[in-house]
Amino acid sequence: MTEANGHGVDISVSIVNWHTREDLLECLGSFVPPEARRQPEGSSFAVNGLTCEVIVVDNASGDGSVEDTRAQFPVVRLLAQERNLGFGRGHNKAISVARGRYILLLNPDTIIGERSLPELVACAHSRPEAGILGPRILNPDGSVQYSARSFPTLAAGFFRNSILGRLFPRNRYTREYLQSDWDHHDTREVDWVSGAAMLIRREALKDLTGLDEDYYMYVEDVDICWRARKAGWTVLFCAESEIKHKKARASDLAPNRMIYHHHRSMYLFFRKHYLADAGVLQQIIVPAGLFVRASYFITRNKMAKWLGLRR
Repeated sequence: MTEANGHGVDISVSIVNWHTREDLLECLGSFVPPEARRQPEGSSFAVNGLTCEVIVVDNASGDGSVEDTRAQFPVVRLLAQERNLGFGRGHNKAISVARGRYILLLNPDTIIGERSLPELVACAHSRPEAGILGPRILNPDGSVQYSARSFPTLAAGFFRNSILGRLFPRNRYTREYLQSDWDHHDTREVDWVSGAAMLIRREALKDLTGLDEDYYMYVEDVDICWRARKAGWTVLFCAESEIKHKKARASDLAPNRMIYHHHRSMYLFFRKHYLADAGVLQQIIVPAGLFVRASYFITRNKMAKWLGLRR
């Protein structure tokens, strides 16, 4: 990753897009002021007292995302790729040219409120020990998404989205992982925050050398927060900043492929960060459990499609 100079830019917004043209345009429209949209590509502009730039990495969408973004938001620096680089590699492309003091990794299926960015940056200014910060993420209906969580455990894996979880929906392992007993109305230090909207301090990025590109999709956010904490940074949930997130819009286009990558990424995280301290039984159970879990969900999707229950 090449480090860029700040040049007076407070925040660089990095968006990786794949086949979500309408969401991307709505997202850009939620925070790029109308008077800034026609500025030359790569220009910085003012957003509620902040100097901002936007970089969109399009992962070979082929759905008009590139053409419509250029037509409606010429100010956006658009990095059109010839193939799908994945989440981490796509964001690292943007980070390599970003000029901001802070980099906001942002999903295209998000909506930015008027005070979202200034509140998030103000939180970062007030907490210099925080290398990574996440806003309070809401569902479209205004309910809280559990976007600030504890690091995964074997017990949470057994109960999360499983038959056990259905039998015991209020089990403490899932609650601890999701932090669902907390109303998410106060700012606090957490284990990790969602990559759907993640603010990273440039100094932290320099220490961490960007996102780990071994992950194609999913778990990159857990991984970088783990590494940040190991490097001495804190990870902060900022309740004052709110962002709406429609969730899994691109993933729904290729569900079985995404199930595979999700479970592969969970295994990579286990191998990179847990394996050295894992017992023999855990070294056997985790890979086997991930394989069985992925196979179950993929088979269920295929059966539903075969029966005409899924398009």
